[in-house]
Amino acid sequence: MTAVPVTADQPVPAPTISRQLLLDSGYVLLGLPLALASFVVLLVGLAAGLGLVVTVIGLPILSGTLYAARGLADIERLRLPAVLHQSRIRPQYRLAEPGASAWRRIFVPMGDAQSWLDLAHGILKLIVAIVTFVVTLVWWAGAVAGTLYWAYDWALPHGDPEDVGLPQLLGLGDSTIARIGLHTAIGLFFLITLPIVARGCALLQASFGRALLTGVAEMRNRITVLEEQKRAAVSAEASALRRLERDIHDGPQQRLVRLAMDLSRARQQLAVDPEAAGRTLDEAVTQTRETLAELRALSRGIAPPILVDRGLPSALAALAGRGLIPIELRLDPELGSPAGRLDPAVESTAYFVVSEALTNVAKHSRATECQVTVARHEGRLEVDVDDDGQGGAHLAKGHGLVGIADRVRAAGGRLSVVSPTGGPTKIRAELPL
Repeated sequence: MTAVPVTADQPVPAPTISRQLLLDSGYVLLGLPLALASFVVLLVGLAAGLGLVVTVIGLPILSGTLYAARGLADIERLRLPAVLHQSRIRPQYRLAEPGASAWRRIFVPMGDAQSWLDLAHGILKLIVAIVTFVVTLVWWAGAVAGTLYWAYDWALPHGDPEDVGLPQLLGLGDSTIARIGLHTAIGLFFLITLPIVARGCALLQASFGRALLTGVAEMRNRITVLEEQKRAAVSAEASALRRLERDIHDGPQQRLVRLAMDLSRARQQLAVDPEAAGRTLDEAVTQTRETLAELRALSRGIAPPILVDRGLPSALAALAGRGLIPIELRLDPELGSPAGRLDPAVESTAYFVVSEALTNVAKHSRATECQVTVARHEGRLEVDVDDDGQGGAHLAKGHGLVGIADRVRAAGGRLSVVSPTGGPTKIRAELPL
């Protein structure tokens, strides 16, 4: 077993100020024409649909308006990641059943709450878009016109006694230097504050869109994830208890039964054949030592003391030292320092993943060597277990990796397995920090 330190990958750098400024400004300035078109289309469609609903013709118009709102909302969802730096989320809209009638398909969007939220966003967004558009445009105009004032001051009319400029009102006089200096200072103020103002306007408009277009979907996704984690935790705990019960029944319990029988036989032999009683007691001592060894092994699989006392690197090093094949460790050295130690739940899960993966490697892979890599990466802990075995490992029910997957999912992470026939096998667990 060899240990090689590895440093955690650096996070992906954020966009530069200039690039973010262009993204935010483009998002805000393009948002007004889109909001205006959305407002006209949806408001006309809503008014026509509600006005003609008594004649039944209004129902298809209203349904078509909701579908149009859905399409316009999808356009906005495509624009949100550039500002919010989050992955795109699209809600699961209600769909008509296969073979549903035309009228049934017309009523489907009317019973979908997200479609009405899309409609509300398409109509109300114009208010936010106008405010953010005007503010952003004013700041851009002030920055450009002010910083370039020196280039066109000569072309502006000056000298009219009735024309009192800003420099004169501030008591700076009407000289060329005073005019250029004042307007350039104003332009620099707009230029310096432009990234902040543009960012604020973009976030205001994007946050409004996120609240109506993806807020419900994010909440539903979060509920779904929590339900999956709960089921995975229950499944992992049940599997661990069944395995522990089986191991105790097959190991220490059988030895304790034999130990009780040996002690009973030794008591009977003590008066008749002391030498036989001594041999029986020696066997009982051996059984006691083997039982203690098995109990230590079982407790080590539940919560090894070295993991609690010395941290994940030491625990993994001890685990690799007991391996049947050469195991190379590549660990982030900070994981063993007091300041860099992980949450106990994350450490326990990472240890469990490596322990179970190495057990599967020893039992099924026919590998000649194995590599374990543990490092931080972008707010999560990545645990890789690679071997050069025969492959064929997968997450199908009934295989040993299912318990690992449940344990990782219960911790809010995810497990991936790449194991083509013939090998090699790569198991990766990603755990949130």
